[in-house]
Amino acid sequence: MNSISINHILNSDKHLNKNVSISGWVRTFRANRFIALNDGSCLSNIQCVVDFEKTDQEILKKITTGAALNIKGKVIESQGSQQSVEIVVDECEILGESNAEAYPIQPKKHSFEFLRENAHLRTRTNTFSAVMRIRSNLSFAIHEYFKKNGFYYVHTPIITASDAEGAGEQFRVSTLDIKNPPLNDNGQVDFSKDFFGKETNLTVSGQLEAEAYAMSMGKVYTFGPTFRAENSNTSRHLSEFWMIEPEVAFMDIEGNMKLAEDFLKYVLSYLIDHNIDDLKFLESRLITEEKQKPQNERSEMTLIEKLLFVTQNNFKIITYTEAFEILKNCKPNKKKKFKYIIDQWGSDLQSEHERYLVEKEFKCPVIIYNYPAKIKSFYMRLNEDGKTVRAMDILFPGIGEIVGGSQREERLDYLMRKIKEVGIDEKELWWYMDLRKFGTAIHSGFGLGFERLVMFATGMSNIRDVIPFPRTPQNAEF
Repeated sequence: MNSISINHILNSDKHLNKNVSISGWVRTFRANRFIALNDGSCLSNIQCVVDFEKTDQEILKKITTGAALNIKGKVIESQGSQQSVEIVVDECEILGESNAEAYPIQPKKHSFEFLRENAHLRTRTNTFSAVMRIRSNLSFAIHEYFKKNGFYYVHTPIITASDAEGAGEQFRVSTLDIKNPPLNDNGQVDFSKDFFGKETNLTVSGQLEAEAYAMSMGKVYTFGPTFRAENSNTSRHLSEFWMIEPEVAFMDIEGNMKLAEDFLKYVLSYLIDHNIDDLKFLESRLITEEKQKPQNERSEMTLIEKLLFVTQNNFKIITYTEAFEILKNCKPNKKKKFKYIIDQWGSDLQSEHERYLVEKEFKCPVIIYNYPAKIKSFYMRLNEDGKTVRAMDILFPGIGEIVGGSQREERLDYLMRKIKEVGIDEKELWWYMDLRKFGTAIHSGFGLGFERLVMFATGMSNIRDVIPFPRTPQNAEF
């Protein structure tokens, strides 16, 4: 008899009064009679009722928290009030024993710090299994959205010789002997002797390569791992993270903003339709946490309300200059309540400013476009005013920026001038400039950090808790 998932049993009447086989891990075992079994397919456990008199006592001794079991029995209407159905156990096989005293995930509340130290087992808790089911379904929804809208999925390189962001904070990829590397005449490491014949790194973005494919296939997207060697230990930074980056030929900044809004509404609506139990559980956890905070620090919206806030509202579109004027003249700025005071045009907006615009000024998601050129990347198209670029950011409640994108600079002379200004070697990007020589056209795209989207969708406050095995400075344990 093949095992059936607990999710199917709990959400279908066809198994009632029938014999089934299930496998899972013991959450609790009470009174030598009631096993709470979970297989990860859903939030809920299923109660399995053992007949103490008819069950081998040696088997009963091995039914401990964390043990893996296969159970065969009949699904009946539950005699208790906590569940709709339960299983009367006919056979119980111990698939894997668990040392109950040493098992880290005991049936009690654990701190997230403790669970990060046991990341290989933390998805056996309700919180992390819910988060990872949401992460999985978000991934599916992303691919489904792009497939439905005529995009092609492109696998861009993980190893690259270019720095798409110009930040220089990359992980080097090398096979050279670190104790005795070859040196050139200047006494510097001779990377021409390295595996690829040049200095290479782990990618920070697949955007530039995606642009190349967009300029021949029209609509493409990447969804893959990216890396940043930034020595930052905050709750919002990872050294390894996943990025969603669509690129579209013949699309301007207005089309880019519409695409991003439609995309975000689609994937978050998908979660509401397919993960409502997980969302309700996480929402309940957050409500309990919020009660312990001072009144002025509590969120004005529940988790599901935040998702509906995005999916059911039209996004407000304003220019950077309009945002600057609003922020400069708002009460928090005038009374110096902001940590970063807005006083000069050209200042980079911080999370506190972005959240004010979303949560206080407009009470809906906000898209800001036409940013000052000096605070944006080299590949963004320069506007006719000579001081702003066709960049756009999407701002969400609670976190601020969720998406960053732009219309790309399609004019070769403008792009070459900007590359020189920021000090990038033209030889590194010869192929990128070729795209402007042979059939150039307007094109646009955006980037979305997947873990930030998962944070928003789950209400988790630390980015390390929305990725299976977090990579951060001084941490690559698993």
